[in-house]
Amino acid sequence: MQLRVTGGGIPTTPPEEPSISGWGRREIPGDIADTPSAPGKIAQTAPTGDSPASTSGSRVSRRADAKPAVFGQPVTRHRRKPPPAARLAATVASTTGALVAVLGPRLRRVRPQYPRPGLTGWKRWVPTWRQTGGSVLASFGLSVLTLTVAYAVTDIPDDLNSFATQQDTVYFWADGTPMARAGWVQRQEMELDNVPEDVRWAVLAAENESFYSDPGISAKGLTRALLRTVGQGSTEGGSTITQQYVKNAYLSQERTYSRKFTEGIMALKLDNKMSKDEILEGYLNTSWFGRGTYGIQRAAQAYYGKDVSELNASEGAFLATLLKGAGLYDPTLGPANRARAEERWRWTLDRMVKIGRMSPEERAGYRTFPKVLESNPLYSTGEQSDYLVELATRYAKKRARISDKDFDRGGYQIYTTFDKQRVDQLTRAVSSARKKAREDNPKAAKHVHYGAASIAVDGRILAIHGGPDHRKQGYNESNATTVPAGSAFQPFVYAAALEHGVRKRRDSAPEPVTGATVYDGEDEVPVTTPEGPYWDRSGRKVAAKNDGGRSYGQITLHRALASSVNTTFMQLGMDTGLDKVRDTARAAGLLTSSLGAQVPALAAGSSRPSAIRMASGYTTFAAEGRHTEPYAILKVTRNGHEVPTDVPVARAAVDADTAAEVQSALTDAFRTAYPETAAKADGEVAGKRGTTEDDTAAWYVGTEKKVSTAVVVYRIDLAKSLEPLPLEGLGGTISDSVPYGIWSEALSPLG
Repeated sequence: MQLRVTGGGIPTTPPEEPSISGWGRREIPGDIADTPSAPGKIAQTAPTGDSPASTSGSRVSRRADAKPAVFGQPVTRHRRKPPPAARLAATVASTTGALVAVLGPRLRRVRPQYPRPGLTGWKRWVPTWRQTGGSVLASFGLSVLTLTVAYAVTDIPDDLNSFATQQDTVYFWADGTPMARAGWVQRQEMELDNVPEDVRWAVLAAENESFYSDPGISAKGLTRALLRTVGQGSTEGGSTITQQYVKNAYLSQERTYSRKFTEGIMALKLDNKMSKDEILEGYLNTSWFGRGTYGIQRAAQAYYGKDVSELNASEGAFLATLLKGAGLYDPTLGPANRARAEERWRWTLDRMVKIGRMSPEERAGYRTFPKVLESNPLYSTGEQSDYLVELATRYAKKRARISDKDFDRGGYQIYTTFDKQRVDQLTRAVSSARKKAREDNPKAAKHVHYGAASIAVDGRILAIHGGPDHRKQGYNESNATTVPAGSAFQPFVYAAALEHGVRKRRDSAPEPVTGATVYDGEDEVPVTTPEGPYWDRSGRKVAAKNDGGRSYGQITLHRALASSVNTTFMQLGMDTGLDKVRDTARAAGLLTSSLGAQVPALAAGSSRPSAIRMASGYTTFAAEGRHTEPYAILKVTRNGHEVPTDVPVARAAVDADTAAEVQSALTDAFRTAYPETAAKADGEVAGKRGTTEDDTAAWYVGTEKKVSTAVVVYRIDLAKSLEPLPLEGLGGTISDSVPYGIWSEALSPLG
């Protein structure tokens, strides 16, 4: 259409409504709208391509800053591009529309018509072979897609679950037999190289003979498990060793389909991540074997009392049987269990022959079912073994330099110095004394304690008695520094005097002393210094008292020690120098923290050593003056590897002649007090009693055949304080000493 304009620009005929393109009508800000003309408004449309306003086929545009068009003339403007998202949506929509237009008719033709038209009755509901095949293919594709996605998104955790990594620590007697265990789970890891090959293949024959060739899961096993699940309503069976390890190490033990599905996916992935040997090692270390044990190492100890490295194929076949269900196959739980265990044990060995892992000749050698222990030897009794464990743990941490954090992880095998026979004898001796005390004086016996320890001259702690029951009393009576040593401390004073001599005058040189040197043995003789009597802080002269108030007159040092003359040794300590007495006692094995103040009472036995330390100190004299720090650990290993351990070495504490003289005096002390027993001892026994002035402790310390044993009896009310109470007769008398009775009964050769 041609639009003619006269000179004034006013059309001679009204303009026709122009055609509107798909994008042409736009609202113009202000008072111009895309509606038909109205008073005060003008309807405008964007020009089309064939409009006279276009030049050479292009649209006339209006700049944003152009002046408004003259009334009656068309208004032009730029077209704005839609945003990228809108353009993408438009492209997708147009593409989809094109595909639907092209494929729509074809898709409608192949769309399955169901129920099937043209048929009647039940035939309408029978799918065609195409429908059936399509459904199968679709299901297969969906399953593959699901498994692929599940495999991609399932991760193997970097760390095993806390239960799978927790281990316990096992303690052994000096002869290598199990003593006790500590930890809330019985498990100890063992490297696969330490598991005999026959034992490994016994497990594989019983559980998963295709382990080294399967991909981590078994289609046959999964099918069997599914059928059992459908038939019995619970998930069971069908797991490879890889799947079982995944369950033990990464997942929970719940029996659900989701857990089983995750287990299978993780098993596939783990099989590609770890070697077969690594998986088998992990499985053997995390599996349940009954009797409270996890892992084949702990199982070997619980059923056979030995390490897994010592097992044979027959014993391994039995342990493999337990993986089927320890509660059903532990032969000690009843005749039915034994029958099941023997049957599966035979089946496992036969299976090893069938898969070529055992020759028929070897199989013929295993006709008798291997006998197992009646109970787990690692079961903790809560009595003496707990005191032994407590003491051994302290020494292990110190000597092997194991931090508390590392020790709490468990997995250690601690071989102790404890002699089971000596521990049992000492326990019986103390139990007998405790029983008698309860019968004779039940009120006083309520708070009585018996600390005892036996130590070899090379420092090995052979036995201790820690108390009646560790579960009720977490207080180790053998290691407590609560009561004074009394006259049992005199050998250290004597040794110091023999080593350093004595000084009677302040400016004089030390004078040597021997066993023949004479001292005053009168009762309550005041202690003197070069300046005169020694006064305590209250302004009283200090004097010692002899047992029973007995006076000995002038007496040799040798005889004074044999007779336990307190007044002699208090003065001897002052003459020697209390600093030198402290140094000698420390060199002989007593701890600095237990030594008393540097006052005359030090020489009278105010120090408070433990029974362990007193026994250790007396070994110095039996070992010709050489002292070895007491220790309770022979060896520490973890998961089959030895942990470096510091073993104390002997060092010179006092001169050999000094030690010989002290030991001689102690031998005479024993002979004087117990002549009948001494006659049977053939001169190999030395020892002395120890009493305190306030009657709060009674000791006996002696050596026999290079073993020193210290026994102390005292009373403490643990509910109130650690201050000792009077014995009230529970220590016995000089002639009938309770500590000596325990000491002699604990030493079987003297019993």
